[in-house]
Amino acid sequence: MRILLALLLIGLTVAGFATGSIDTYAEETTAGTVTTPLAAIPRSETCLSPADLREAVADKRVIAPVAAIRAARQVIPRAEIQRARLCRNDETLVYLLTALRRDGQFVHVVVDATTGQVSGP
Repeated sequence: MRILLALLLIGLTVAGFATGSIDTYAEETTAGTVTTPLAAIPRSETCLSPADLREAVADKRVIAPVAAIRAARQVIPRAEIQRARLCRNDETLVYLLTALRRDGQFVHVVVDATTGQVSGP
C-alpha cells in the first residue's frame, strides 16, 4: 500500500512539473456539477509538503489521495486529474484537485480530507 501511495505521489508530482503552473481557473457550467469559486481555493503556500502528506495519511488523520481522486471522479467522470495537493482551508484539511476536462478546460475540485466529501461552491 505504501509503495502504491508513493508511486501515486511521484506520478502526481511529475505531472505537476510537466504541466508547469496552471493559471487557468475554469469553472464547470453543466448542471449538477460541483464547482469551486476562486475565493474558496486555498493558496499554494497553505499546502502541506509531500512528507507532511505522507505523515497525515500514515496517522490516519486524512484519507489517502486515491480516495480523494475517486470522489472527484464521481463529480467530473471523464476528466483527467492533473494535480492533487493537501492544503489547509480555514481550520480543516482539504485535497485540492486540478482536473483537465475533455474540452480542454481545467476544473478545481475541493475534497474534504477527513470525510472524502466533495465541497460545493
